[in-house]
Amino acid sequence: MTENTGVRDILTMGRLGVDIYPLQNGVGLEHVTTFGKYLGGTAANVSVASARYGHDVALVSRVGDDPFGRYLLAELERLGVDNRYVAVDERYKTPITFCEIFPPDDFPLYFYREPKAPDMCISVDQLDEHDVRTARILWSTVTGLSDEPSRSTQLHALRTRGRAAHTVLDLDYRPMFWSGVDEAREQVRAALEHVTVAVGNREEVEVAVGESDPRRAADALLDRGVELAIVKQGPRGVLAKTRDEEVEVAPFPVTPLNGLGAGDAFGGALCHGLLSGWGIERTLRYANAAGAIVATRLECSTAMPTLDEVEAMLKDGAR
Repeated sequence: MTENTGVRDILTMGRLGVDIYPLQNGVGLEHVTTFGKYLGGTAANVSVASARYGHDVALVSRVGDDPFGRYLLAELERLGVDNRYVAVDERYKTPITFCEIFPPDDFPLYFYREPKAPDMCISVDQLDEHDVRTARILWSTVTGLSDEPSRSTQLHALRTRGRAAHTVLDLDYRPMFWSGVDEAREQVRAALEHVTVAVGNREEVEVAVGESDPRRAADALLDRGVELAIVKQGPRGVLAKTRDEEVEVAPFPVTPLNGLGAGDAFGGALCHGLLSGWGIERTLRYANAAGAIVATRLECSTAMPTLDEVEAMLKDGAR
């Protein structure tokens, strides 16, 4: 692959698929008659969220050689994400995820990724080594560690990068992708040796380091060499720790419509704060606001907020 010579803002790696969301809320899928189709997947959503703020973002992933794959490639381009590292896989179909929407806090997911999803087949030859080494942020995911060759590809990228700032691991643990917690913890700990930022909710950090208490979990992440540990605590807000600083930021109260995209909106805003050189408190407040906005919207990727929308939420919250 021909290498780039510039410095990219963000390079993400991981899950990409089609989200099929019901257009009727509060009923099971067996009763739904109309659906919306959207780009989805954790890494893809974070990419779109970051691009909304004007950043140069590329995604490393794969899609199937089918109409849904062609849709995703076009949608990434439309939403401002460079798709040059998204390969087309001739063996496996583009994955689909259905959800049910029972506001305010029940959003079951149904993954159709058998026998294997293309994004679990990303390979080292898809990587641009220059981008991996020099991107201002490399964003990888725990889901991407759940199967080969994606696992080896992500670890290769992390080793190539050499723990340069900012190397982020999204602790997006999905139990259905793993044989059990022990397997996931083993792979997460291997990846943590190479990252500078780790972000996840309380369940995810417990998988990573065996601690459910947010402060002890953050300390355990720091003990593994992470420079910034972020623990999302739901209604208690977000805790972040470095070796010199601890910050806890309250959430923005909203009435959720679909909470599934809030964490990815948080991730995109976190990237924006890191690239902007903001302090931890300002970054977390911004990320909380972005997540709150998306929680009030049906879709994920196309719901990611703009700078103006986040600023308006921050102003309203300060009143």
